[in-house]
Amino acid sequence: MEKLLFIQTGFGVDVHGQDVTKAAERAVRNAIYHNSMAGIEAMLPNNDLNNMIVHIKLALPADHDKLDQAYIKELIPYGTVTIELMDGGMMTTSGIFLADKADKNDLMYIVNASVETGY
Repeated sequence: MEKLLFIQTGFGVDVHGQDVTKAAERAVRNAIYHNSMAGIEAMLPNNDLNNMIVHIKLALPADHDKLDQAYIKELIPYGTVTIELMDGGMMTTSGIFLADKADKNDLMYIVNASVETGY
């Protein structure tokens, strides 16, 4: 990325089911859906949203290989999207095992996201 314009952060939790993709989706949505980058078009080359570069950093507590990166990339409507995975986040007890919610154990997964936008 030649020019970094915005960094947005968020976190997401999957309380039941231990689905790292669901927690990551919630983290990315938390990062990007609480603001508006109203002037970004004017900052991008040729005033084109498709010239935007978005780099998503995800700190996952487990199951890096189970993350559906293509699905996470689709959450960003414009530009070129890359994903970087790192250890982090948290696994902690939800306090209850619910088989009907696809629980494998009583853990909830917490994922942290940093969404960097520029060109």
